[in-house]
Amino acid sequence: MKTLPKTDRYTYRVSWSEEDTEHVGLCAEFPSLSYLASTPEKALRGIRKVVGDVVEDMQANGESVREPLSSRRYSGKFMVRVPPEVHRRLAREAAEADISLNRLASAKLSS
Repeated sequence: MKTLPKTDRYTYRVSWSEEDTEHVGLCAEFPSLSYLASTPEKALRGIRKVVGDVVEDMQANGESVREPLSSRRYSGKFMVRVPPEVHRRLAREAAEADISLNRLASAKLSS
């Protein structure tokens, strides 16, 4: 039997919502969920409770629960499609810098 994820391993974020004039708690693994509160601490506690309730409900209904991003393994490879003119410009920039296109793209993505 697969071990179900612990909700404290999910990726949480709290930010200010100018529109709501409150702090909003979010969870990357459950982007449709949020929690509004007057303080960042309350927003974090709130979103963690909401996620916990949702995970508990999913488990009770036999639904598959998302794995936390922190538990996933990444290969370090992914393909990106760009328009030919962008490919040409990046290839020229890499050549002028005397580096590989891969190294240039990696540097741009990580900055």
